Amino acid sequence: MRRLILIAAAILLSTFIAASQEQQPTPPQQDTAPQETPQKPATTPQKPGGARPKSGARVVGMGTPVVKKPVDPLLAPTLDPDSPEAKAVEAMFGVHEFSQVVISPDGKQVAWVESLTEKNGAPSANSAIYIADLKDPKAARRVSAGSADVPRAESDVAWSPDSKRIAFLSDAAKPGQAQLYIAGAAGGAARRMSSLKGYLASPGWSPDGKTIAMLFTENATRAAGPLVAETPDEGVVGQEIHEQRLTLVDVAKDTVRQITPADMYIYEFDWSPDGTRFITTAAHGNGDDNWYVAGLYTVDLVTGETKLLYQPKMQIAVPHFSPGGDTIAYIGGLMSDEISVGGDVYVLPAAGGEPRDMTPNINATPSAITWINGGRQILINVYVDGRTGVALLDLTAQTISVVWTDVETISAGWFGAGMSVANDGVTTAVIRQSFVKPPEVWAGEIGDWKQITARNEGLDPAWGPAQSIHWTSDSFKVQGWLHYPPDVDTSIKHPLVVAVHGGPAAMVSPMWPTQWSYEAALAAAGFFVLEPNPRGSYGSGETFTRANVKDFGYGDFRDILAGITESLAAAPIDNNRVGITGWSYGGFMTMWAVTQTDRFKAAVAGAGLSNYQSYYGENGIDQWMIPYFGASVYDDPAIYAKSSPITFIKKAKTPTLIVVGDRDGECPPPQSYEFWHALLANHTETQFVIYPNEGHMFVNPDHSRDVVARAVAWFKHYL
Repeated sequence: MRRLILIAAAILLSTFIAASQEQQPTPPQQDTAPQETPQKPATTPQKPGGARPKSGARVVGMGTPVVKKPVDPLLAPTLDPDSPEAKAVEAMFGVHEFSQVVISPDGKQVAWVESLTEKNGAPSANSAIYIADLKDPKAARRVSAGSADVPRAESDVAWSPDSKRIAFLSDAAKPGQAQLYIAGAAGGAARRMSSLKGYLASPGWSPDGKTIAMLFTENATRAAGPLVAETPDEGVVGQEIHEQRLTLVDVAKDTVRQITPADMYIYEFDWSPDGTRFITTAAHGNGDDNWYVAGLYTVDLVTGETKLLYQPKMQIAVPHFSPGGDTIAYIGGLMSDEISVGGDVYVLPAAGGEPRDMTPNINATPSAITWINGGRQILINVYVDGRTGVALLDLTAQTISVVWTDVETISAGWFGAGMSVANDGVTTAVIRQSFVKPPEVWAGEIGDWKQITARNEGLDPAWGPAQSIHWTSDSFKVQGWLHYPPDVDTSIKHPLVVAVHGGPAAMVSPMWPTQWSYEAALAAAGFFVLEPNPRGSYGSGETFTRANVKDFGYGDFRDILAGITESLAAAPIDNNRVGITGWSYGGFMTMWAVTQTDRFKAAVAGAGLSNYQSYYGENGIDQWMIPYFGASVYDDPAIYAKSSPITFIKKAKTPTLIVVGDRDGECPPPQSYEFWHALLANHTETQFVIYPNEGHMFVNPDHSRDVVARAVAWFKHYL
């Protein structure tokens, strides 16, 4: 299941209702956004439009309207260009994003990958690579395998050990087909190193600089991972498996060879310090599904011999050799998604043996690790209390200390907490952002970073400030983010929308909203928005993350309800105008919520899960479910029924908008169909919108804009 968010639809815009004139708390000052002139809420319906949105989305169950009557604006909602929510969309879609930052080994240069836009300013699938000297960041230079005036998809930067060259991927030769290239860091033409057909990823130089290893999926029909749109089945349905294999490129000879078995999927790798072998996370069979049962394998450089070093009981990620090559560190724990890494830090002898948990009681969630000081210490990027931080693990003293944390998110890529560290263990590069500060590249010592880029200079938030709030639920201390509307009038009460994150093993941290973040537009439109991090989330240790095992919809839902109570005490919120929304696990929780209580007056369920029993046989990643439910659905169907919204569907009375991509393999469309059909049979107000050629993570910006318009319209109408 994943994290993301999407659309909504409704039936007429209505005015906000002032509920109380009593004195209310003033808005928070932390992480505060520049304030704008207050905007009055819409008081009249939007202009009617066609029943089929321009985005191409299909509203299920809605025929062509009679021309004599105005079209219901909830069928094809649009945003008033002068509205606060339209300004929010501009800020969300206008952000310049960074998908990678890498410091050079000598700590003197930094490379990054940044998004490119279409001529009209819309997001595109293309990206560019830049390099800058830390002493003169304004003189950044672009590195490309093609012409600088032709946009390409260029990414996956890797520095050579001597910091003089970079390896990277580019589709300059053929759009849509990446190849491996090498270029000098100081400039000059790029040299093509491969002519492969399929999906390439994650190049990495050998310690001697003579070989580049990378991941290659031969003849792949799509990018790796369950987030992307599935290839539709047709004819006799079978299991066509494309394995991602470890592939070597000889830099001097330009030769390419795949070295891992043809029936094994390699997820990630790290070179040994002597360059003779690799440590990998790998599994046999289906790559998307079997990540959840992957093991640690060593691979010999010359022979390709692959040996199982350790088979964990839970998920594992980011294995790294120590500088001496005698120890391997990795993160292990309960993880619901391949890209959402979290758990405890373990160390394991490279020769084999039992791993040791080095962070058993940490009140945070490690997400990335880097060996420093000759292997005596490990820098750990963590999720902690709704924000990100850096900790230092001293293996000799067996102590953990806090190095840095702040109300922001630092990362080395487009998702997750992390940073890039130079060989000195001191100089780092990060992508920094918060709810009110758009992302930029920074570099320097931890906590004393200097800004390298200013791509988003002048981009201001259209939403209000965010407040970190805490509450007690059962025996847990729970954190969440309460987002304020801009220039909130504290003399009246306002509606609240609860936005539940996906995962569930993930965490909401301060990040600039992007095209998928429709909850930011809700805050701009006058709603308070609560983003809770309930049990099952990252940020409070592994016990907290595992607290929803065999308990989906129960303890975690109590945490969310308690968060609403805390929000009512913290801000001028109308207790009678509360809605709920979410995507993936958040979509499940939305469906669950409306079958458990009439507390919510409106709901928007994105890529939700309505019936875990049928879902088990529909999705492409059923291996994720066994660690959470304890058994397969065929062995224990009752535990799946216990947490299925469809089991309690007769209680659902909340008007619910349902949205999904038609090629979502992670939360397949039949789950949304099933819930929509049940709501109709139950005579509950509902609408169902399907987006063509979309997977779990939407890629068409028009579809994402449509999501925002529908979400705003739906909640405005019902709240």
